[in-house]
Amino acid sequence: MKLSTREDIAAPIGHVFAQASDFDTFERRAIREGAQVTRHHDGPVMIGTAWDIAVPVRGRIRQFTSTLTAYHAPDSYTITAMGDGLVCIAQLDLVALSPRQTRAIMKIDITARNLTARLLLQSLKLVKTRLSDRLKSRMHNYASVIADSYRTAG
Repeated sequence: MKLSTREDIAAPIGHVFAQASDFDTFERRAIREGAQVTRHHDGPVMIGTAWDIAVPVRGRIRQFTSTLTAYHAPDSYTITAMGDGLVCIAQLDLVALSPRQTRAIMKIDITARNLTARLLLQSLKLVKTRLSDRLKSRMHNYASVIADSYRTAG
């Protein structure tokens, strides 16, 4: 199952990438929203950095290991999450539209590796429109936060 969205942000690509790759903030936010997050090692985040994540999905706690598999500052990064027979690849691409305007493109690809995961994926496909709308809404809200942080910083 593939989901994608894009959002134009009123901030330069460097600022957007710095905000969008602030993994410490993402960890804290996930914990506040009920997930259990553990980073495998301390220090700066780089290719190979991994997190163990336990999150409720469809009424059951799902265990995932997420790994930063590609990191090309200030253009893109990719995170691959595997667990419970699911593989989720999330990619963020940034394109500088002008010196103060950046387009963020988020792509998520979820695949199943066993029968149980296929059944879960089928149930997710039934609500794909709602998931897509939630992704767009979150991306829009986060783009507003990034644009506001740029305006107040400069």
